[in-house]
Amino acid sequence: MTNTPANDKLLDTSAEQLNLMEQLKRAELFNGRAAMLGIVIGIVVEGLTGFGIAHQIGLGALVDGYAACRTQFLPFCF
Repeated sequence: MTNTPANDKLLDTSAEQLNLMEQLKRAELFNGRAAMLGIVIGIVVEGLTGFGIAHQIGLGALVDGYAACRTQFLPFCF
């Protein structure tokens, strides 16, 4: 098999795809580790302060409203 421009282009494209896949793999690994660390930190803060993760990120009112709705403390639900 001789190296023609078409073969070289295919080899370059294949190498680029492998490089891209490696970059995506590293990015997904980093994102997964960051997410796990965030959950652990949220649970530790919840244990120390008593505020759940939803309250920590500012969504506590939605959670409280849903709990009130579920326990019939509100005359209407969302």
